[in-house]
Amino acid sequence: MKHRAPAPSAHILVLRVYYEDTDAAGIVYYANYLRFIERGRTELLRTLGHDQGALMREGVAFAVRSVSAEFLKPAILDDLLAIETRVSSLGRAQVCFSQCVRRESELLFDAEVRIACIDPTRGKPIRMPRVIHEQMSILMGTLQ
Repeated sequence: MKHRAPAPSAHILVLRVYYEDTDAAGIVYYANYLRFIERGRTELLRTLGHDQGALMREGVAFAVRSVSAEFLKPAILDDLLAIETRVSSLGRAQVCFSQCVRRESELLFDAEVRIACIDPTRGKPIRMPRVIHEQMSILMGTLQ
């Protein structure tokens, strides 16, 4: 994973660190970074006009297949964090996101997340709905 500068085209979700997010030492508990980036992906979908509950009722869900993450610096109580989400690669049934967490310009957490599109009732991979695939392609700048 390369430590990148803020991406102007990235979706940004701003979150405040609350007491419930921290451990006994007052720093963000490591697993909460995964929750933060999950929210980032959810809000990216929402800005594209897709509600995950509605997608599930239509037989479409997104499931994490893999995560590669680096914890670089701690976030602490009351920090204001920016969760950056970018589409890094795209297939017919999966999408990879580059995500990071920043405090101002300081990179705290960096991750690559591979997401599979599945049928939620069968748990089997399916093709991503065309409209979502096209929107993700546009975000990557690859739609021709």
